Amino acid sequence: MLEPIRVKKKSYIGSIEKFQEKQILINVNHLEKGHYKLKIVNNNKIIKSTHFSKE
Repeated sequence: MLEPIRVKKKSYIGSIEKFQEKQILINVNHLEKGHYKLKIVNNNKIIKSTHFSKE
């Protein structure tokens, strides 16, 4: 009997210390080509959701 292939979801979580400026830059140079969804969370609630693609 064949077992189903289990795919692990990749999730990256980071924390940032206090900023000097009120600006966040995300460098996507190391991402593979494709479509991505970005979610900004405050107190476990999504306050902004957007998507972008790297080609």
